[in-house]
Amino acid sequence: MSTPSKPERYGSEPDLSAVVGEQRHLINLAYRLLGSLAEAEDAVQETYARWYAMSRRQQEAIESPGAWLTTVAGRVCLDLLGSARVRRERYVGSWIPEPLPDRSEWTGGPAGGGPESADPADRVTLDESVTMAFLVVLESMTPAERVAFVLHDVFRFPFPEVAGIVGRTPAACRQLAYSARRRVHAAQGPAVPAAGQAGVVRHFKEAWEAGDIKALVGLLDPDATMVADGGGLAGAALRPVEGGERIAGYLVHMAGRTPGLTLLERTVNGRPGLVARHAGTTVTVAAFDVADGRVSRIWAVRNPEKLRPWTEGGAS
Repeated sequence: MSTPSKPERYGSEPDLSAVVGEQRHLINLAYRLLGSLAEAEDAVQETYARWYAMSRRQQEAIESPGAWLTTVAGRVCLDLLGSARVRRERYVGSWIPEPLPDRSEWTGGPAGGGPESADPADRVTLDESVTMAFLVVLESMTPAERVAFVLHDVFRFPFPEVAGIVGRTPAACRQLAYSARRRVHAAQGPAVPAAGQAGVVRHFKEAWEAGDIKALVGLLDPDATMVADGGGLAGAALRPVEGGERIAGYLVHMAGRTPGLTLLERTVNGRPGLVARHAGTTVTVAAFDVADGRVSRIWAVRNPEKLRPWTEGGAS
């Protein structure tokens, strides 16, 4: 697995540019830990707020500002993960991580402009550790497992440093990461090159546009699963749709109820996916998992609050 670089270690003199320069690393970390760009931005903002709340003397006493910021961000995310599990128990329907576009397809940012509203792809490295399939597996972990695994296996932090963030012994963190790693390996299928997945997704798009149920069934694994996330703010199946035939029928039915729906091939979390637009607005972002030349899983995000990067400005 390719990994974002570990934060650089600095001397005892706090350098403002070096502190600010940690933002990309912190966003990368927080997005993988939380599965939400909006929550990741909030976590990083809280981290910097704690840094600037300290006196100059307190800042100068910190040997490595980069390590301090990472520790605080990890702890903030750990707390947020605990409360997120409670919130998601009350979530309407299925909760899916927030999808990210490719750098060239980012159409907007947080309100207010400035550096904080820059393309998140400039801050979030789109590699295997942000594919939808990977993020969904992370969602199945306990908060402590997720933090220990992401810090160690993705960002290559040694267990003694992970222990300082998670609040457990290095041995306990090693066990947490091991348990999480087993979950990841159990969920992983054979690696499919992006080009191969793009071809399957393209054929899927064409069959969907044509309303060709037979072709869609042929492109779907018989045991395929589709999960939709409307968050109670957009129409979506509240439970996973299982089986290739049922998924094909559902998709054709939904398209028939939405005349003028436009499907676009787009990169979703670093992998080929589809974006559905209606009346100039993105209404669905779909991520795919492909195995043996067929679609095995679909994650369809319809909650408009999670489609912010895809809806402002409207790339065509």
